[in-house]
Amino acid sequence: MRILHTMLRVGHLQNSIEFYTQVLGMTLLRQRDNEQYRYTLAFLGYGLESEETVIELTHNWDIEQYELGTGYGHIAIGCDDIYRTCEIIAKAGGVISRQPGPVKGGNTIIAFIKDPDGYAIELIQGK
Repeated sequence: MRILHTMLRVGHLQNSIEFYTQVLGMTLLRQRDNEQYRYTLAFLGYGLESEETVIELTHNWDIEQYELGTGYGHIAIGCDDIYRTCEIIAKAGGVISRQPGPVKGGNTIIAFIKDPDGYAIELIQGK
C-alpha cells in the first residue's frame, strides 16, 4: 500500500493551480469537471501519480471559501536550498509565515508558507 494523494478544497481553482505550478514547481497532471455535481478536480505533483503521492485540489463551483478548521496541520515538501526557495516564493508573491530556521528543540531547518486558500505548507531542508 502507499499514500495516493492529499485532497484540499479550494475556493478559486485557477489561483491554486497557478500557486502549486508556478510558485512550488508542481505539474498539473490532470483535471476533470463534473457538471452534474458542480465540482472540478485537479491533480498536481512532482511526478506521475503511478509513482508519487500527489495533491488533489477540489473546487466546488458554488463555494469560494472554506473554514480551515483546527484539525488540519500542513503539507510537507522537501527542498535542497530552503533559503533560496523562500526567496523565490516571496518574489512570486507567496506568503512566508515562518522564515527558514531550526525547528524548536532540533537542528532540522524548516519554514512555513501559505497557499492562496491559507493552507500551511512546511518546507524542510534536505540533508
